Amino acid sequence: MNARIEAGKAAPAIYRAMLGLEKEIMNSGLEHQLIHLLKLRASQVNGCAYCIDMHWKDLRAIGESEQRLYMLDAWREAPFYTDRERAALAWTEAVTLVTHGHVPDEVFGEVRLQFTDEEIVKLTWAVAAINTWNRLAISLRAEAGSYTAAATA
Repeated sequence: MNARIEAGKAAPAIYRAMLGLEKEIMNSGLEHQLIHLLKLRASQVNGCAYCIDMHWKDLRAIGESEQRLYMLDAWREAPFYTDRERAALAWTEAVTLVTHGHVPDEVFGEVRLQFTDEEIVKLTWAVAAINTWNRLAISLRAEAGSYTAAATA
C-alpha cells in the first residue's frame, strides 16, 4: 500500500497544532506508559497499522514487556494490567467506539474510581488525539514500519 498524501507537508500548520496537542498530553502528568498503552489499544481497535507500529515501538523503547504488548488486545482476560490501566483501557475503547453505547455510565464509574476528574479529561484528550491520528493515517495511507522510537533513535 502506498501513501496517498503526507499530511505534514500538505497542511503543515494544522499538523504542527496536532503536535502541540501531543506535547501537552505527554506533559499532562499522566504516566507515559499509560498514554502509549491507550494509544496502542485505540489504534488496534481502529485498525491503524502505522500507529500500532509507532506505539508498540514507543512502549518497547520505554521498557514495556512484550508479554503485555502481545496480550493488549485481550486485556480483559489477561492478568498483566493494573486496575488503573484496565479502567483507562475500558475508557479508551468506549470513547473510541462512541457510536456503540455513547460511553456507558458503567465505564465512567470504573474510570472515576481510578482517576480524578482532571485526569479523566486528560485521558479523553489523549484518546481523542489518537483517534484523530488514526483517521488521518488510515485515510491518507501512512505506511507502517518506518517509525523509529525517539528513545532509541
